[in-house]
Amino acid sequence: MLLALSILGLALAALFAVMVAVNLTVLRAPEGEAAEPVSILIPARDEAGNIRAALDAALGQRGVDVEVVVLDDGSTDGTDAIVAERAGRDARLRLIRGAPLPVGWIGKTHACAQLGRAARHPLLLFVDADVRLAPDAAARLASEMGRQRLDLLSGFPRQLTPTWAERIVIPQIFTTLLGYLPLPMARARPDPAFGAGCGQLLMVRGAAYRAAGGHAAFAGKMHDGLELPRRVRAAGGRSDLCDATGIAACRMYATPRQIWDGFSKNATEGMATPRALPIWTLLLFGGHVLPFLTLAAALVAGAGWAAAFSALACALVLGARVAMAVRLRQSWLSVAAHPLGVLVVLAIQFAALARARRGGRASWRGRDYPA
Repeated sequence: MLLALSILGLALAALFAVMVAVNLTVLRAPEGEAAEPVSILIPARDEAGNIRAALDAALGQRGVDVEVVVLDDGSTDGTDAIVAERAGRDARLRLIRGAPLPVGWIGKTHACAQLGRAARHPLLLFVDADVRLAPDAAARLASEMGRQRLDLLSGFPRQLTPTWAERIVIPQIFTTLLGYLPLPMARARPDPAFGAGCGQLLMVRGAAYRAAGGHAAFAGKMHDGLELPRRVRAAGGRSDLCDATGIAACRMYATPRQIWDGFSKNATEGMATPRALPIWTLLLFGGHVLPFLTLAAALVAGAGWAAAFSALACALVLGARVAMAVRLRQSWLSVAAHPLGVLVVLAIQFAALARARRGGRASWRGRDYPA
């Protein structure tokens, strides 16, 4: 049994390592300078601590004409006043007061839908308020869109993780993305199922956005980073992922509670379904945790072949994680504690699925939504 588990772990670890190697090879940073005008669209709800820096970065774009539109979604901390004061000094900035949230809509989705309608330029760049754009980010994304003839381009900003909890858990986003989405196949095939993106940083052509139904097409969904690319593809458009490490940065969640709630809020739109979670458990636990367990057991039992297979599996997983850490500027703690991070992510998924089966609700930004 131990030998069989060791071989299983090795096979799953090899799958992950090969996929990461292929994806890191083809994942490119956006390049170029000449670009169409861009509308930078920022939904904001109680972002007084973030919005000034977000505006500085958005209004500091070089090499492209931009307008910046901020939608204040019922903030109670003075976010709107900060934006209004800045808009009075810079004609490129506009503040929109969000309409009341309709029944069946998600708050951010509703905010983005209003921003999409308000945009005046042909390219729409949706950016979260906690994202800091590099000065050439909009120009490079827009140029890459034109060069590749894309309708949508997205990428994960560099994830800033100053605390131990963030360093262990946040990088697991890339474990699932780069370890199990075959980017070459996603680029070669128009199938909507291969559509993927990051709602923190997402550029889309206005015409393609409208043809796909915009955010209204998935009003009750939280995972805009998956939904919009898939809708654009379903409407005949082309989408792709890029390496956004060098053009944007984001501190996603600051506390363990925020990490748990943030990963939980859209879990049932991804892994945490009765069909998907067993598969993800096999891939993640079997390929990232099991080899370390079988290695320890094999060393204790003196099972030579099982120990050799398990050691090779551990080396493949950690080698792939080292490559990801170097490329994406991740903490070395994320590599050393990788199996623990995987276990935390799986725990969040199982908790989210159990909550959904009980009819529970997800909470985010002071609002409750059906799980």
